[in-house]
Amino acid sequence: MRQYLIAAIFFALLAGQAAARPYQEIFPDRKDFSDSEKALLQKLDFQQGAVKLSEARAMLNVPSDFYYLSPADTKTVLVDIWGNPPDSAEGTMGMIFPAKYAPTDGEAWGSIVEYNADGYVSDADAASTDYDELLQNIKDSIKENNVEREKNGFKKITLVGWASPPHYDQSAHALHWARDLIFGDDSKAEHTLNYSVRVLGREGVMQFDFVAGLDQLKEIESAIPTVTKLVQFDQGMTYGDYAKGDKIAAYGMAGMIAAGAGAKIAAKIGLLASAVAFFKKAAILVLVVAGGVARFAKGLFRRNKTPGA
Repeated sequence: MRQYLIAAIFFALLAGQAAARPYQEIFPDRKDFSDSEKALLQKLDFQQGAVKLSEARAMLNVPSDFYYLSPADTKTVLVDIWGNPPDSAEGTMGMIFPAKYAPTDGEAWGSIVEYNADGYVSDADAASTDYDELLQNIKDSIKENNVEREKNGFKKITLVGWASPPHYDQSAHALHWARDLIFGDDSKAEHTLNYSVRVLGREGVMQFDFVAGLDQLKEIESAIPTVTKLVQFDQGMTYGDYAKGDKIAAYGMAGMIAAGAGAKIAAKIGLLASAVAFFKKAAILVLVVAGGVARFAKGLFRRNKTPGA
């Protein structure tokens, strides 16, 4: 009897977890995929429902209008489909996509999922931070970094401004913001969107960084309420479960936003010296993919118009 009970519990748990599905089930009405696209999509396992992220002690509850790809499948997308270098896909926890797009679609956008276990991030400065001043500090830091970037043969980066100003959702303990960027010297070049979402937990932060074009801002903004609710931390690991003596992160809300500008910004906005390691780890102004439109996320990603090109 005990064996049957254990088996029943095991299968019940399996039933509550996301099952891998082929692309034909996710896109049943799509008849326009080329043979080369089909070959790439066949390599991917599309997941919906509960996705366990053990390292983050959390779960993603992926609804039917999104799908999740594993870290291995994420590497296939970033490297084989979107044409980025292999190291750009290291350390991710996967990607989420809106179900209306296949990764091979030219207009597809998705979000890279990562987790940072630096500790409990205080939200005390969420309401008091002057985000316009922070923006100017980041702009200045990027200009300084451009000197070194151009010496190394990389295109300079111009931060035009907030594409969407920082907003903290107190109920979801989620911070999100977006930057408008231009790569290179042409002021009329295509603008790149850097949209970031951070969901706070007791021991760290779940990170979502969107790979998209600026013209997709409204579409992504409409998805943000869904994204901030995807994360379900394990029992005892939510932001509200913080207890005295827990590890505290060396940065707050302003630090998470400024991270994209690199370690130099730390001194300018008065962050603790111990936060510099975070900035070095999270700095996303290091890598530019040559020969294409850059996309800003964990690294600088590009989307090729032709899959696998």
